Amino acid sequence: MIQLQVGTHAREEMLDITPAVRRAVRENGWSDGALLLYCPHTTGAVTVNEGADPDVVRDIVVNLRKLVPHFGDYHHAEGNSDAHIKSSMFGCDQLVIVEGGDLLLGTWQKIYFCEFDGPRTRKLWVKWLSS
Repeated sequence: MIQLQVGTHAREEMLDITPAVRRAVRENGWSDGALLLYCPHTTGAVTVNEGADPDVVRDIVVNLRKLVPHFGDYHHAEGNSDAHIKSSMFGCDQLVIVEGGDLLLGTWQKIYFCEFDGPRTRKLWVKWLSS
């Protein structure tokens, strides 16, 4: 397993980590198998979605904020209950196929680290699963 470090800059954002994951594949000589990407934070997540049009990420963040507002009927003392809910909605992991030494993603797909309680320095664990 390797660990990637992700620096976030806003309370809520989706960072394209595809280049960092591709670099990890290349540097480790991984060819055919799969990567398990795992976020070990309860207020962060990892997802795959469109990366060609930045309005998609903007629309996700803005409308997620409306679905689960920062302030609401929450009892959690830290004041970040919305971040925990958003993290649970997205999930803490993604499995990505690697073929021929590259990520097997759709034409428009990118891998995103989702921050819901930033800015922070985060970790993403990457586990190689060979075929």
